[in-house]
This record gives sequence, C-alpha cells and structure tokens, in this order.
Amino acid sequence: MGEHDLNRRQFIKTVGVASVAAAAMSMPFIKANASDTRFQGKTLRLLTWSDDTGLAALRNIAATFEAKYGCKVIADRTGSTSEMVAKLKAGGDRPQYDIITLAGVGAEGLAAANLLEKPDLNRIPNLIDVPEKYRTGANGHGIGYLLWCNSLVYSTRTIKEAPDSYAALWDAELSPNIFLPPPNWTEAMDLIIIAAKLAGGDEHNIEPGFKKLAELKDRVVTLGENPNQIAELFRTGSLDMGGLYAPAFFPKQIRDPAYGLGATFGMKEGFYTDLMLSVMPKNRPGEIDLAYAFINHSLDPLVQGKMAEDIYNGPVNAKAIISAEARKSPYILTPEQIAEKAIMHDNAFLATVHDQWIRRYTEIFSS
Repeated sequence: MGEHDLNRRQFIKTVGVASVAAAAMSMPFIKANASDTRFQGKTLRLLTWSDDTGLAALRNIAATFEAKYGCKVIADRTGSTSEMVAKLKAGGDRPQYDIITLAGVGAEGLAAANLLEKPDLNRIPNLIDVPEKYRTGANGHGIGYLLWCNSLVYSTRTIKEAPDSYAALWDAELSPNIFLPPPNWTEAMDLIIIAAKLAGGDEHNIEPGFKKLAELKDRVVTLGENPNQIAELFRTGSLDMGGLYAPAFFPKQIRDPAYGLGATFGMKEGFYTDLMLSVMPKNRPGEIDLAYAFINHSLDPLVQGKMAEDIYNGPVNAKAIISAEARKSPYILTPEQIAEKAIMHDNAFLATVHDQWIRRYTEIFSS
C-alpha cells in the first residue's frame, strides 16, 4: 500500500530542535511542581511531526508530562514519516530518540529492520481503556496514540448543511467544484471503496467504483497534494467540497471564518481512520521507565481529550474526556462516535491491490 503520511506530509519543510517549553509558549502557564518525583531532572528525547499535529503533541502531551514528572522533553520535529525513518536509521546502534510518534507504515518498516523494541503492554496501564484494535500496530512494536481521521470537507458559504453521505460528492448541483485526494494517498484507496459501495459493489467488486469515480472527472479542480493550497481554494471560493481529507490538516483555517471551511464526520457510511503510533527505538539514550511513563501519559483520558479538541484527530482511549462545549463541534470526535462510525483500513488487503488501483485512479483523472 502507499506510505501513509510519507507523501501527504512532504509539504512541511521545517525541521528543527526545540524544547517543549519553547514550543508550548501559547499554552496557559503550567505549574512546575511535579506530582511524581521519580523522573525529576531526567530527559526524554522525542521525534514528532513539525506540523500542527506535532505541535499539539508538544502542548498537550509533552508539556503536561514535564509538568507532572519534573523532567524535560527535548523534541526534534520533522515533516514526514520517511524523514523520521531516515533519522533513526542514520543513528545506527546509537539512536538519538527515546520515543518517535509516526504513521503506521513507518513503524512497520522500522520493526522489519529490527530497530524497535517491542513494548511490554503490562507497563502501560492506560491501555486498559483503549479498544484492542487501537492498542498496537507494526506487529506489536507500536502503541496507538491517536487516530488520523478522514472526512468530507466543504464550503460553508455554498453548502449550508453538513453532508450526511459521501454521495454528496456526486451531486453536481450541490458541489460543482470539488477536489479529491492524490492517487498515492491511502485516502484515494478508501475513496475507491466508497465509490464502489455507492454503486452496489465493494472492495472485492471494485469495477463499479472506478466507473462511478469517472463521473466526477469534469468537476475535479485538483487532486489535493497540498493542504495549504486546498485551504486557499476554499477561501477564494474556488471549491465547494472535497475528500477524503483530514480536518487535522486545517485546524487554524476551520476556526477562521475567512476560509468558509467546514468538515463533517457525520456520514451515514462511516469515516475512515488510520492508527498513529508511538515507538521505542532499541538502545535508546534515556531511561526505559521514563519512556513507558511518556507513552502511558499520552493515553491519559484528559490528554487524549485535549488532543482531540486541539487538532481534530480521534482519541484512542474510550474514556477520553471531551468537554461539553467541544462535544457540540462537528469537527471534534468523541469516543462514542469512533465506536459507532470509525472504519479501520484493511492494510493487508490494500497491499495486494494498491499498485493496480493507483494506476486506474491516475488514468481516470489525468486523461
């Protein structure tokens, strides 16, 4: 299958090293007195995203972890899973990082290269509240910490009510100008399956899906490789709808009325999710107990709720605490919505059809 987030995060160029204190300056002041002194003065080195998802992790996971334990988190941030994989491999048997947060495909590659430690699940007590399918990935080498969730994105100027079905993409009167995901993204694979189901097929009877996708060809403005460009097209009134795409790409723009940008997870067919993982490299520079404590903290119900509210990703903890105000938002996912509507990728199946589907999808929208 395609490398989830290897391609779609390439548009982020900033790579740097920063302390969490600097990255979290916009946070309310957190008292420094730690409630647990086991890790007072210790340092954990983290590799995470340089985009909004990574910055949210620094605010809501790393900074609160520092405050709780009196330790320090040094964060290195980068723009793609492929860069994360390269950084760890470059370190050889002396890795720079204690924890890496990345897409599942990257964790799978690192596990296959024998670079990751397989965590002891008994040392992560918050896992008890995580549904089994979200607990681990990469053959047990990664611990799920959030769900990357895709939906329909639409113009609130031209579409007054949030669509409740993917069939809205095919409504030329409702949405004359649309965008779709690029062929090498996992979202394109999911869209093909959705099209097939709408046309009476499914992933194992996919031909109706390609025929239905072809109906969209004349209305597609772009295959959205660059989320910033997509947001600008909505701002200028050039797009009415698109998907599958993650609202997590647009946390600032969705909150800014100038963009007229909305999203919905309320489709009756459900929405697709991909599990993001925390991994521990072998021969880490820091203490193992500190690494386990960080992973466990990332699954804390309050931390999980804050991440969901901040960045529009889905919490994996079924007891994530989502505020009453946030529950009113169509963009913030609750554990109840995830339990009812989230659809996990069948990565093993997609791996068998990926290349063929990319070719067919590309042929439709490039001719």
